[in-house]
Amino acid sequence: MSELNRRQFIERSVASAAVLSSATGLVSHAAESQTAEKRSAFDRVELGHTGIKVSRLAQGTGMHGGNQESDHTRLGQEKFTELIRHGFDKGLNFFDMADLYGSHPFVRRAISDLPRKDYALLSKIWFRKASWIEPSGGAKEEVHRFLKELNTDYIDVCLIHCVTDANWVDDLEHVRKDMSELKEEGKLRSVGVSCHDFGALKVAAEHPWTDVILARINYMGGKQYKMDASVEEVTEVLKTARKNGKAIIGMKIFGEGTLTKPEQKDASMKYVAGGGLVDAMTIGMLSTEQVDDASNRLTNALNA
Repeated sequence: MSELNRRQFIERSVASAAVLSSATGLVSHAAESQTAEKRSAFDRVELGHTGIKVSRLAQGTGMHGGNQESDHTRLGQEKFTELIRHGFDKGLNFFDMADLYGSHPFVRRAISDLPRKDYALLSKIWFRKASWIEPSGGAKEEVHRFLKELNTDYIDVCLIHCVTDANWVDDLEHVRKDMSELKEEGKLRSVGVSCHDFGALKVAAEHPWTDVILARINYMGGKQYKMDASVEEVTEVLKTARKNGKAIIGMKIFGEGTLTKPEQKDASMKYVAGGGLVDAMTIGMLSTEQVDDASNRLTNALNA
């Protein structure tokens, strides 16, 4: 696609944001947009049709994560808690974790004195064998451990982590079955996948099992900017997913650190938030200054 056509695509996508968005997403219906109050990164929005209310901005905890540690856990508990509480005090109530990051106990300690109803937890199951884990082949063993690590009775959003194959529905049937049963028991409020493959993303957008999709999206697209395909291709799939009632949480908004210039960050925020492509987004902010910066950019993009 030529650069001119690409720009035209982005302009059309942003201009039609009101049509593409649902009432629970980042952009209001066109009829309401002129009278709506100023929107904020910390507004409570519903994730798809799950009934789960979260801040538009989520605190990621897995920058450069692997082997049950990340840049966030390497901060140490004191700085980690300072980061989490700074965001919470501003209105951020959505925490994105994973077994892979080792962030469960850090989050638990950071929010131990907060009422459970005041925040939402997202975590992810690693289903591949690795040096640090021997997966059960299902999800019950993992989720029951997560609940203990987080000292909670339920997890709001639980995802199969890093799906990279379009055949994931069949290949991970046992995992999905366990997650569905845990959802029926009230231990999980919603289920879904974290996608790192375009074929997997397309399947997630259509499959009835999926409540929530964690999708890589920014205004540049392509593997260089940590996306599964071109921005045009991913955008169309996310539109389909939203039409199908899926909750979409955006990740890699800043291309996992590849979009560093202020104008790049603003352009990406405006494309993702202004285009109504996601319900919420997660960013791996590592300092209170980054929380302030990301939330201000998101708020500005919502009201541009």
